[in-house]
Amino acid sequence: MAEELEVIRHQSHNPEEEGGGPVKTFLEHLEDLRWTLIKSAVAIFLGFIVCLGGAKQIIKFLTWPLERAEQVRTSEDSLVVVSLGTNLFHRSRAVDFPLAGLPTNTTSYLRIQPVKIEPGQLEGMPGGGFLLGMELDTNPPPAAARSMTVQLSILGPVEGFVLMMQIAIFGGITVSAPFVMFFIAQFVLPAMHVHEKKFLFRAAGIGSFLFLTGVAFCYLLVLVICLSTTVAFANWLGFSSEMWRADNYISFVCWFMLGTGVSFELPLVLLSLVKIGILDHVKLSNFRAYWVVVGLVLCGFVTPDGNPLTMLLLFLPLHALYEISVLIAWMWFRKEQAALKAGLE
Repeated sequence: MAEELEVIRHQSHNPEEEGGGPVKTFLEHLEDLRWTLIKSAVAIFLGFIVCLGGAKQIIKFLTWPLERAEQVRTSEDSLVVVSLGTNLFHRSRAVDFPLAGLPTNTTSYLRIQPVKIEPGQLEGMPGGGFLLGMELDTNPPPAAARSMTVQLSILGPVEGFVLMMQIAIFGGITVSAPFVMFFIAQFVLPAMHVHEKKFLFRAAGIGSFLFLTGVAFCYLLVLVICLSTTVAFANWLGFSSEMWRADNYISFVCWFMLGTGVSFELPLVLLSLVKIGILDHVKLSNFRAYWVVVGLVLCGFVTPDGNPLTMLLLFLPLHALYEISVLIAWMWFRKEQAALKAGLE
C-alpha cells in the first residue's frame, strides 16, 4: 500500500505531467542555447538582407505620413507657385510675389520655360536668342498642387549609405523579431509549467496587440498631425520648411512609432502589478490625479518634437487605457470576492 501511494505521489509531482519537460544536464542546456543564438543570428541576417533589398520600399512606407500631412493641410493665403518642369521652383504668398497682375483671391500656378527672341526683337539682343520666362500653368505638377512641400535631402557624402544601413539593420531586427521570439520560446517553454505557459501566451498576445495598436495609431494619425503642425509652426516663426535632412526624418518617425507602441503597453504593466498584489483598483483610483501629471510627462518624452497638440493627442488614448485598467482591476476584485463568498458558503 505504501509503494502504491509513493507511485501516486511521484506521478502527481512529475514535471512532464505539469508541462515542465524532460530534465536536461547543464551541457545540454548550453547546447540548446547555442543553437538558439545561431538560429536567431541567421534570422536577423536574412532580415537584414531582405530590408537592404527593399530599402526603397521601406523609405516610401516611412514617408507616407509626410505625404498625407501635405494633403490634409490647407493654406488660407492665396499663393503663387512656380514650377520648372516637374520640380517645384518657388512658392510664396500672392501679396509677396513681385510680379503684378496676378489674382489675389486664388492660387496661381506659373511655369518657367524658354522664350525664343527673334533677331532685332529685343534691344540688347540684336542677334536673338532665348530667355527664361513664365506663363500660367494649366497642368501643374503634383508637388505644386500641395499646400505644403517638404523635400527630404541627403546633405553629406556618406549619409545616404549610413541611412540605408540603418534602415537595413533596424528593419532586419523588426522583420526577424517574430522568428527570434519563436526560437527563444522553443528554448524557454519546455522548462515552464502549464499555468506559466498559459500566462506567458496571454501576456505575449495582449502585449503584441497593444504594441501594434500604438504603432498604427501613431503612423495613421499622430504623425500626420505632428508633421503638419511642425511645418505650420516653422512658417509662423518665419522659417522655411521646404528641406529636411532625410536621416533626421527617418529617425524621428521610427523612434516616435516605437515610443508610442511601448507606451501603449501601460495596461499590461498595471494589470501585471495587480496580479502580483502590488496594486489594486483602489490604489489605481487614488493615483488617478497623479497619473495625469505622470502621463503628460511620459508623452513629453515620447513625442520628439515637444508639440503640445501631439502630446495631448497621445495622452488621451493613454488615459483611456489607464481607466480601462482600473475597470479590469475592479472586475477582478469583484470576481475574487464572489468566489471567496461562495467558498465560505
